Amino acid sequence: MSLAVSLAAVCTACGTVREGVEDLEDAAPKPPASTAAPGDGEARRLLAELDVRQPGTMDGYSRDRFAHWSDQEGACDTREVVLKRDGKDVRTDADCSAVSGTWHSPYDAGVWTDASDVDVDHMVPLAEAWRSGARAWDDERREAFANDLERPQLWAVTDNVNQSKGDEPPDEWKPERRSYWCTYAGHWVAVKHHYALSVTEAEKTALTSMLRSCGE
Repeated sequence: MSLAVSLAAVCTACGTVREGVEDLEDAAPKPPASTAAPGDGEARRLLAELDVRQPGTMDGYSRDRFAHWSDQEGACDTREVVLKRDGKDVRTDADCSAVSGTWHSPYDAGVWTDASDVDVDHMVPLAEAWRSGARAWDDERREAFANDLERPQLWAVTDNVNQSKGDEPPDEWKPERRSYWCTYAGHWVAVKHHYALSVTEAEKTALTSMLRSCGE
């Protein structure tokens, strides 16, 4: 798909550019092969293998039980690595903090030039992981989950969109861009399958519906 729309706005002060919601495919982050979404057929197979259960208790949950952001390479922590991976022309200072670059948020088509406008989202939120199986993990496995750069778990997205998502599963929240639903569902399923996390019946129904959009 080509970018058929012109830039709708440029805000120097807030560092944002907005584009048409359905026309960001070519501008969206290009993930490394290890974090690519599975094909829709593979995603459906993985989804069928997930245990369907009622959500578990949130007793004992705290974001602190999922240590993040961990040190990764040199002075960089996980968040900074994702900002460099998902951004374009990203420049960092001696502490690895991004001082310039452009970030395309796949959820809502937001385009940002200030890293402070970008959150690193956990595809499967930490609280969602807790109630679908992570409560039984040890702290080391929870830290690995919260900082996983190998699976499609971490994404640079518009900060307020990430906040609106919160810890909600796909039956409660979906990306604004319908054209991203196939990819989003594939990422969600791949992460849950790798970590043997369960899904609810409503969640599975929503994911199945989202995967039907593949190829549209």
